[in-house]
Amino acid sequence: MKPFLPLRTIQAKFIVMVLLLILIALQLIGVYFISTMKSSLINSFTTNLDGQAQMLTMLAGSALSKQDKAGNAEDDASAELAQLVSLVSISGEIQVLDASGKVLTTSLEEHQSYVGRKNTSLLVSRALQGISDNSEEIIDSDSVRKKVIAKPVVSGGKIIGAVYIVASMKDLYVTMERVNRIFVTGSLLALGLTALLGILIAGTITQPIKALTRQVAAVAEGRFEERVPVLGNDEIGQLSIAFNEMTDRLSEALSVNEEEKEKLSSILSNMSDGVLATDEIGRVIVANRRARAMLDLEEIEGLTVSECLDIDKAPIAETLRGKESTLLLQRPRPQGEEPLVFRVTLTPIRRRDKGVVGAIAVLQDVTEMEKLEQSRREFVANVSHELRTPLTTIKSYAEALDDGALEEPPLAERFVGVIRSETERMIRLVTDLLHLSRFDSRQSQLRRQMTDVAEMMEDVVDRFSLQLRQKAITAKVQVEPELKLKKVWLDRDGIDQVLDNLVSNAIKYTMDGGSVQLSARLDDAGKLTINVKDTGIGIPKKDLERIFERFYRVDKARSRSMGGTGLGLSIAREIVRAHGGHITLDSEPGQGTTATVTLPIDQEGSESA
Repeated sequence: MKPFLPLRTIQAKFIVMVLLLILIALQLIGVYFISTMKSSLINSFTTNLDGQAQMLTMLAGSALSKQDKAGNAEDDASAELAQLVSLVSISGEIQVLDASGKVLTTSLEEHQSYVGRKNTSLLVSRALQGISDNSEEIIDSDSVRKKVIAKPVVSGGKIIGAVYIVASMKDLYVTMERVNRIFVTGSLLALGLTALLGILIAGTITQPIKALTRQVAAVAEGRFEERVPVLGNDEIGQLSIAFNEMTDRLSEALSVNEEEKEKLSSILSNMSDGVLATDEIGRVIVANRRARAMLDLEEIEGLTVSECLDIDKAPIAETLRGKESTLLLQRPRPQGEEPLVFRVTLTPIRRRDKGVVGAIAVLQDVTEMEKLEQSRREFVANVSHELRTPLTTIKSYAEALDDGALEEPPLAERFVGVIRSETERMIRLVTDLLHLSRFDSRQSQLRRQMTDVAEMMEDVVDRFSLQLRQKAITAKVQVEPELKLKKVWLDRDGIDQVLDNLVSNAIKYTMDGGSVQLSARLDDAGKLTINVKDTGIGIPKKDLERIFERFYRVDKARSRSMGGTGLGLSIAREIVRAHGGHITLDSEPGQGTTATVTLPIDQEGSESA
């Protein structure tokens, strides 16, 4: 049941409590005081009345004794008794009775008719029997409370009459009612003053509490700049001081928390790895930007980790039971792109009092790592294969010579020639690998010099003149007139090696009677562009993307038979990159191939490749 509305405030409760305490105290005091005062007044009234009655019995005893002695002086005795009765001032009636209970005199004029009659009251009978302690309270027909006393009149040890007094207690009870009214008025005044003081005192208590309440509401709304006024050094003042200190510490803690939260959010947003955080049932509650991009999902919150990763629920369930695990997953990408490979590390989130309350899934993109690992494995396999073939040939021919071929000079000479050829092939392979290693470790330096491009291209053609004549291939060199008039800053030996490789490949894969064209020009950006175009067999589209990979061959058997190592184009690309340029191949099967080398020419000096 809800409390009465006005009693919902501490101030009202405090005032009502004080008033009730004061009221209860006043009631207890009033009951005790009034009852005590009533008893005191009644006792005093009774004592006074009893004293007057005792005095009357003595006086009446003297008068009645005279009457008994005189015998005929009844009228004189009655007059004397009437005079005695009139001397006693009470609010009531006094009767003097003889030994038989007959009324001799009365103090009330309206009761003069009672004279000569017998009073049949029980108290009178008891008094005539010698019992002096006779009194009672009665309420007459007018609802007036009266005190009745009857005392025997004794003379010479003989009961000769009685005194009967009926005294009104009206004045006593009027006094009591007046005292009650005074007490009630005083109580009401006391309650009023108490209520006023209670309001003032309660205000001194509730005002700081209201200020604390307002401050609590402000803190709940995030406003920490306000302070509770400290109005004293009492308990409430100390509470205000403690609350202000708590507000400062809470503000500082929240600031630190917000700062840490911002740091965490910034770290999560800029991480190269995807992060998913889940609740205790595996539902995603936090996901960073990288995770959304890797999973190609905008709305991740609310999904389970197994739904996001498209995997079975078992690993997630194991993680939520406290076990860490690692998964390697592939996610398909749009057509023409390689699948995304990423490693998922699942780690449980533990809380001291609740155990596992969630999980963290870290998504690490290992696509390039896997490609590099695959390239490394292919590179090791290719190097092993390339070295094993000539070594096997050398070993076989060396064994043949050892078995007696040396005794046949023509055969021995041919075997030695094969061994020499395979050895030179191994030397070229190792030399090419050494060049690539230097480029990879940035240890190779360019030695630039002013170079005549036309002369350089003519020298390349001259170096391959024998091979060109053997296959009846026509070679042509074209250099823009503007380029003939200037020299460019290049590493002549490096570019010679690039052109030698390109021309050598062009001659190898061009049929007899074909043509090879070398051209050089300055493009719109002022860069040197060199083209080597042939009319050879061309390169399939599927092989163009991998043609610069190490040991990659379009036709492995034919390339090896022509003496290639599969590293020439890789070395050429590294040399061109060291110059700050790039090299591309454009080819159509059966239509020939065009190699384009683009080099900046505005650099001077030498630099690390």
